[in-house]
Amino acid sequence: MNFVFDIDGTLCFDGKTIHPSIIDALTKLSSAGHEVIFASARPIRDLVSVIPAPFIKGKLVGGNGCYTSVNGQVSSTYFDPELRNQLHEIIHTYQLTYLADGEWDYAFTGSFDHPIYKNINQTIAKNLAITELDKICKLVIFNPAQQVITQLEHLPVSIITYKKENAIDISPLGINKVVGLEKLNIHDFIAFGNDSNDQCLFEKAAYSVCVGDNEVQQYASKKISIEDVAETILQPINLTVSI
Repeated sequence: MNFVFDIDGTLCFDGKTIHPSIIDALTKLSSAGHEVIFASARPIRDLVSVIPAPFIKGKLVGGNGCYTSVNGQVSSTYFDPELRNQLHEIIHTYQLTYLADGEWDYAFTGSFDHPIYKNINQTIAKNLAITELDKICKLVIFNPAQQVITQLEHLPVSIITYKKENAIDISPLGINKVVGLEKLNIHDFIAFGNDSNDQCLFEKAAYSVCVGDNEVQQYASKKISIEDVAETILQPINLTVSI
């Protein structure tokens, strides 16, 4: 069976590490013949710095579906030039702070104390001016006013709201984690997640597990606490036996 795991808030709780007990559970799941796939809001650049080394060259979905990676080969989806210019104009008009992810490098103007900034793998990528990014695959806007959100909603983009971070995540229209999985020919899976960007996984999955007490839990088959993650991964799962 395919097992799809979100990272932050699902397996990783400090932005940097995954507890050894969870790594051990993932390893045992893989050794039992199941395929372990990671699907994160992080670009592949920032995903490979936190997942266990044996899985780095496996099947990965990054940027909420904007990026996929197999055997270390990264593919990306990006805004077309006209749409990119419209986003540039909105950023300039409202003097927004943001994280713009290119194919590998990025442009960041937010607070260096923000958790999203701390998750950026700065050792293997450069912080450039947004105009220096040839392509923009994903855009996070911090503290957006409602008028900004309203204007963005009239553009051909997908928007995910992160209430805890007071930010919105903008991708090319129709892009999400499920679309990313489909690019990897993954159609049937069990999903573990915790946030609004995992709703599509929960709705598509044969079985789904929400980690923590979050609004998106209403779409999951089961809710568990952080302390139960490793144990839940280890439990034998099928469609006739509950986790």
